[in-house]
Amino acid sequence: MSIGFEEINKESLYIALEITNSNRPYNLMENGIETRSLTEMEKEFMNPETISSFIKLDDTYIGVIDYILENPKDSFPWLGLLMIHSDYQGYGFGTQAYEQYESAMRSRGLNKIRLGILQENTKAQHFWESLGFVYYITSSAQNGSGILCYEKQI
Repeated sequence: MSIGFEEINKESLYIALEITNSNRPYNLMENGIETRSLTEMEKEFMNPETISSFIKLDDTYIGVIDYILENPKDSFPWLGLLMIHSDYQGYGFGTQAYEQYESAMRSRGLNKIRLGILQENTKAQHFWESLGFVYYITSSAQNGSGILCYEKQI
């Protein structure tokens, strides 16, 4: 079994919606509601600023990854979202997908990755810390929640 990426397009957006809506606790933390709409998915994944892909386990769509190669605010690559469908969590697929992503960033000549975690998302904090990410500052989100900013040398 191997992990790979496939670009999200308008025709496959409904799959991203299904993956996102399988993670109701995260949606509640992030948006204040348990489920998202196709229109919200289009806004999030069909924009020119980020690269949005499915995480595939062989031929099965198991997650989504969304990132930017150079954030105009700090010129660093930022990983905006790595989400595994709730049915596939706990099997190491998130770690494998991240390792694939990190390898791709290294091959582009990049040497640092940054990401932000909702302050109340302790599960994500533990996950990213276990992969070597280090906290460096807290910023505030639009909804008033704190965003913990992490980075990793790669």
